[in-house]
Amino acid sequence: MNVFDLDLSDTQRDLVGAIRSVCADFDDEYWSRHDTDHEFPHDFYDAMVKLGIVGMMAEPEYGGGGSTVEDAALALQEIAASGAGINGCSTVHLSMFGFHPVTKWGSPALRAKYLPRVSSGEIHVSFSVTEPDAGSDTTRITTRAIPTDDGWVLRGRKVWMTKGLQSSSALVLARTAPLGQTTRPVDGLSLFVVDLDPAHVDIRPIPKMGRNAVASCEVVFDDLPIPRENLVGEEGRGFYNLLDGLNPERILVAAEAVGLGIAALRRATEYARDRVVFGRPIGQNQGIQHPLADAHMQLLAAAHLTRVAARLYDSGRPCGTEANTAKFLAARAACFAADRAVQTHGGMGYATEYHVERYFREARMLRITPVTEEQIMNYVAERALKLPKSY
Repeated sequence: MNVFDLDLSDTQRDLVGAIRSVCADFDDEYWSRHDTDHEFPHDFYDAMVKLGIVGMMAEPEYGGGGSTVEDAALALQEIAASGAGINGCSTVHLSMFGFHPVTKWGSPALRAKYLPRVSSGEIHVSFSVTEPDAGSDTTRITTRAIPTDDGWVLRGRKVWMTKGLQSSSALVLARTAPLGQTTRPVDGLSLFVVDLDPAHVDIRPIPKMGRNAVASCEVVFDDLPIPRENLVGEEGRGFYNLLDGLNPERILVAAEAVGLGIAALRRATEYARDRVVFGRPIGQNQGIQHPLADAHMQLLAAAHLTRVAARLYDSGRPCGTEANTAKFLAARAACFAADRAVQTHGGMGYATEYHVERYFREARMLRITPVTEEQIMNYVAERALKLPKSY
């Protein structure tokens, strides 16, 4: 039995098996080609729609499967572990969970308008908070939603909008009250679902190091109309409406990191067994064995903490420290595994033919997004260790 599959229910085991079977049709060459060509994997996305993965977390009344965060984490871990890596996960992640604030805080009409089309795979969606001058400091957001007679118009610029080129709609956090005119800076932020009308939106991909089958985009909004009914929750409460989704987001990304690390480690151990130098497999040498054993143990620990965090969330218990720690450890474990996979291959690790360089480029991103290691350590120091806030 795969040690990463321990303690699965029969339903979860069937889920993992089904994903593994479908992903087998999309091998490393497929992902390498799409990454090199900057081509979105539409046929993989369609396969995940057909399997029910894209809509698995949506409520049944909107055509979804009503799955738990733990189930979704297992699904994303398996997708990444297949060799699809973060390219594969990013193809479906936002459709699975990106509109969670709409599920939680949207009006019945807003949920009915968008959620069935998202869960069925009919439309791609994106999520947009970050700005060029407002990264982790959300209070500095300057994109504005300006009131009109029947809603708002959106004006400003965002960066790192994943799947922006494919998406027809997006969740956008924008300022509805000027900075300094509210009790707290975040009180002036509101959350909207916007339809990405090309007449009012300019979307351009940002050249980047890895995960190139799924673009990250800079987006300029030029008086994009927003109907009044597309406000998510209350005006001025947008920041708070996002908070409920932070812990499950960290859990899901942690699972993706574990899966990517598993893929890298599998490639490394196969090569270590097969590659013969000086008359013996290089995997017989402790200089190769020990780092790979270290990577395996790091990934196993991160995988189990990810499951713990998911179960805490699904049972309605506090999980902030566990979710953030899982993301922190999993990202580091994936990065270490990918680095050692490259090193195990020697010069060939730098060649695209062996795929580990692609895993390495994707793994490095996970230590930065969706929250940096430094911000996680700030959180744990303050919340778990009760130290004074440092920023």
